[in-house]
Amino acid sequence: MNVLVPPRPRLSIEVVFDLVCPWCYLGIRRLMRVLAGRHDIQPDLQWRPFLLNPEIAPGGIPRQDWLTRKFGGEDRARRLHGTIADLGRAEGIHFRFDMVRRIPASLDAHRLLRWAARQDNVDLLVERIFSAYFCEGLDIGSHATLAALAGEQGFDAAAALRFLAGPGEMEWVHLENLRAHRLGINGVPCFLVEGEHAIAGAQEPEVLERLIEVALAF
Repeated sequence: MNVLVPPRPRLSIEVVFDLVCPWCYLGIRRLMRVLAGRHDIQPDLQWRPFLLNPEIAPGGIPRQDWLTRKFGGEDRARRLHGTIADLGRAEGIHFRFDMVRRIPASLDAHRLLRWAARQDNVDLLVERIFSAYFCEGLDIGSHATLAALAGEQGFDAAAALRFLAGPGEMEWVHLENLRAHRLGINGVPCFLVEGEHAIAGAQEPEVLERLIEVALAF
């Protein structure tokens, strides 16, 4: 006798994030760990851009200038980065803040993800861009770097480079950033499940599990 197995429920998860935010990398890694263990659902991740540093022009700014502006200097930043690095190791992330030489604008990286998402799943590309920046010190504001990273994940690198050379999806990124602020999102990461249940910050996996359970109960 054949036993019909009920289909797994789809779960919409909007991830509001910025690719230059270490807390986003940490929070998303925790989310992915939780989802990997949830064989009872089909998560549908939607990547929503948030611009933490919209004032940074293409080409980025020297790391030291940014640290002085944001933290008042290297010492305070080093303490914060040490805390994040400790938390990251528990999730298998080896942050190398010392390898970052310039703070890039993240607009083009978000544009690339939007372009790639029209063709295929971009979950692994998101992870690769985070890793390239925070673990290898690569300049994710560079079109050549972004196109190469896309190529590593099976996308057409040459086509990605041509796309980035134009203005495609710039308006979308800015509109999504504005939408996030209008929703009251002032910090990232922020996870919005089924359009109703939201939580901000690099939450512990147990907290994310509870958020999923609350969403499934409705």
